Amino acid sequence: MASEELARKLERRLRREEAEDSGPQLAPLGAPAPESEPPARAPTASADAELSAQLSRRLDINEGAARPRRCRVFNPYTEFPEFSRRLIKDLESMFKLYDAGRDGFIDLMELKLMMEKLGAPQTHLGLKSMIKEVDEDFDGKLSFREFLLIFHKAAAGELQEDSGLMALAKLSEINVALEGVKGAKNFFEAKVQALSSASKFEAELKAEQDERKREEEERRLRQAAFQELKANFST
Repeated sequence: MASEELARKLERRLRREEAEDSGPQLAPLGAPAPESEPPARAPTASADAELSAQLSRRLDINEGAARPRRCRVFNPYTEFPEFSRRLIKDLESMFKLYDAGRDGFIDLMELKLMMEKLGAPQTHLGLKSMIKEVDEDFDGKLSFREFLLIFHKAAAGELQEDSGLMALAKLSEINVALEGVKGAKNFFEAKVQALSSASKFEAELKAEQDERKREEEERRLRQAAFQELKANFST
């Protein structure tokens, strides 16, 4: 099986590294000296850890313990139709605020900082439990989609009241219960509210377009008034 083959590869690599760590063997007295070879570049600890994580994840996927990463482009407006455009933008701004590495993820240390800023610091184990609850791809950090899942579950009543994720949702100053699924407690209630999301989305989009048109018209009128005032002074 593919999983057994990957396990054998990992075992062979570990044995090879152990042999390299044991140091070179001394040649018997009088034996010809071996030809000198350029020293091989030792793999860094980070590279070994990354390879080990990749092999472990592949084993988990083959055994059904993990899901393959999504290849398609994530669209929050279609995957979370119960959330308004304004709510998603607010959550995106919050996500980017704490994504200090600007890599599109919130890792353990960034989540630690977030919870401290929100006034609900967590233990190391508590932080790992928070990530694990919504970590769909088992990479140990939060993507924006997984971040949205926190607020989706909070609004749907799927989080424990004393959990770190519920504390995050409550202290985020974003009223998900009002902006999101209105506190729907089961799938069917959420479904009913999602049916009206399409028209709601179109209304919000039109409101944004009207607002931009209004601002553009005001800017044009200010420019015209300024030109007229300038012409009066020049005459």
